Order: sequence, then C-alpha cells, then structure tokens
Amino acid sequence: MTFAVRNRAERKAAAAVLAALVLGSGAVACSKGNAEESPQMSPAAAVAKAAKNTERITSLHYRMTGTIPGAGQIKAEARMAMKPLAMSMEMTSSEQKTEGPVEVRFVDKAMYIGGGAEAAKEMGGKHWIKFDLGALGADMQKNIDQMGAGQANQNPAQDSTFLSGSKHVTKVGTETVEGVKTTHYKGDITVAQMRAWLKTQKLDKATREQREKGLDQYAKMGADKMAMDMWIDGSDHTKQFRMRGDATKGPLDMTITFLDYNKPVTVTAPAAKDTADLAEMMKSAQQQS
Repeated sequence: MTFAVRNRAERKAAAAVLAALVLGSGAVACSKGNAEESPQMSPAAAVAKAAKNTERITSLHYRMTGTIPGAGQIKAEARMAMKPLAMSMEMTSSEQKTEGPVEVRFVDKAMYIGGGAEAAKEMGGKHWIKFDLGALGADMQKNIDQMGAGQANQNPAQDSTFLSGSKHVTKVGTETVEGVKTTHYKGDITVAQMRAWLKTQKLDKATREQREKGLDQYAKMGADKMAMDMWIDGSDHTKQFRMRGDATKGPLDMTITFLDYNKPVTVTAPAAKDTADLAEMMKSAQQQS
C-alpha cells in the first residue's frame, strides 16, 4: 500500500479537524460568577478586562459549533491543558467521509487523528495517523502548519482578545448561557485592525508569533472583516464567544462555549500498534521510489 493511498483515507478527516483547531483559538475561558459588570465599566473596558484574564488560564473544557470554510458544518467538544500542552477533541463535520466523530489528540509534541473503521480499511487496520511535528521535515511541517495544526498549541482565548481592538463595541444586554448570567457585548473589526492592535500589545515572542499565525489563517480563508459577540460573566471571564465573517472560501460562523476551566486534563497517545506514523510512512515511500 503506497503512502499516497494510505494518506488519502485520512485527508478529509484531518482537514476538518485541523480547520476546527484554527477556530479553536476563539474564546476566553468561563468562570462561575453570576453578577453583571460594574456600572462604571464601559463595554470596551469590560471586553479588555476579560481579554486580560486569558493569560491566567491553565486548562479548558469547551464546545464549538458552526461553519468553517472548507470543513462545512461542525460540532466539537475539547479539553486542553496549556502547560505542558495537551489536548483531546471529538468532532463531526458535514464534509467528513468517516462514520461517527473524528478524534484528535495532541500530546508530547505530536498530533494524532483517528478516522474510525473506514480509515482503518485504508491504513492496514490502524485507526490513527500520527503527525510528529518534531520528526517531520521543514517542508512537510510547513504544510501541516498551513492546514491548521500549528494552531493546536494556542491558548483558545486568543481570538476573543482581538475584540479589544474594535472601535465599535456595544452592550447588547443580559443573557443566561449554560445557567450562568452574562452580559452580552458585540463589535466588529477587520483583520488589518487586528494586526494593528496586536502590534500595540506587550507579548513574548512565542505568543506574538502564535497570534500572527491565527491572523494568517483568516487571511488564507479570504476573510477580511469579523463580527464578534462575547458573553462575559460576573468574574470578568467570557462564557461564550461568536465570530462571523464572509470569506472567499465560504462563510465563517463559529460559536465557542466554555463549560469549565482550570481543571486537570489528561491526554494519552493512542497505542503505537494502532498508529500509522506519517514520518515513517514518508521515509518508506522515499525508499521505495
């Protein structure tokens, strides 16, 4: 079985999952507070304060629903720990060809994508494909990064912070989300304005590069302007975040709801005997050519 055939079986599932990872960086973690913001706090100040709280997040449990260009309609639920980075996600997409949810895990600097029984038929009985980001060559790692894998190591709070750069943030009202009383804010901002705002922030090099990669992904989708909604709880954390935009590759409309945060997250790699290693597959294919 050639590398091309084996890799094709995972391609649709991988593309959908990795596209979701790009948008996985979409909201600030939730809190259990239930009071409204201070009466003296403006909408812009409330959004900025919630954005600042993202830096204190250590782990997340969140749900994503919506439409992503190239992936269609998706539903996903994920758990992520920041340090050391570990993540597990189960997702279904209208574009996937496999039955049941696709599972992705990120642990020990490697990404694993499970395609289920259908993928196993094309993978010699193995259910998982491994993307070892440290073992792959520079060109292949760049390709995987462009697919969205590079976003897997981002704090899923980052995109919501960009609303702080909007000059048009307004308060919509008070709403209850997942049993938590929140204040709903909305605004719009262009990708160019996001880049300009990012330049004003004091960030370490790694964080800045990660956020720039996220903006690059929106540019590749052909998205220019985003409408954003944030639901902030009484502890100044965002319980829910929605991002919408028209992209040349299709509509973008993603809602991320945070179910819990700062709780222990454990992610284990799939069994080696049930995993096809992409780096080894490439090496084998080169030797046979």
